[in-house]
Amino acid sequence: MSEGRDGDAPRLRLRVVFGPGAMLGPGKADLLALIDETGSISAAGRRMRMSYKRAWTLVETLNTLFAAPLVSSSRGGEGGGGARLTDTGREVLARYRALERHAAEAGAPEIDALEALRRPNG
Repeated sequence: MSEGRDGDAPRLRLRVVFGPGAMLGPGKADLLALIDETGSISAAGRRMRMSYKRAWTLVETLNTLFAAPLVSSSRGGEGGGGARLTDTGREVLARYRALERHAAEAGAPEIDALEALRRPNG
């Protein structure tokens, strides 16, 4: 999940904008990670305190944004449904997380300098 260096410490939040309405940011990356962890779109959405409909809409958006779907799902029923990241989904998530790490490392000195210029408790 996306977290600051020290809780409320200043941090970068990275969003990759591919075009109008086509983007990948920390919320969608967190949703992918939780789907991978829970095996469920609805459970991932609940963990993020979002509605089932919102979680599904984000998954549909992600699945159409890339050349191959990021999440595959099966309907519920007697055997239960589920969701999982595809190989492309795992690769997209890993590359986004790597980009976050690189940006955080490269930006740390500038963030520290900006923090030093802030008004206390501001």
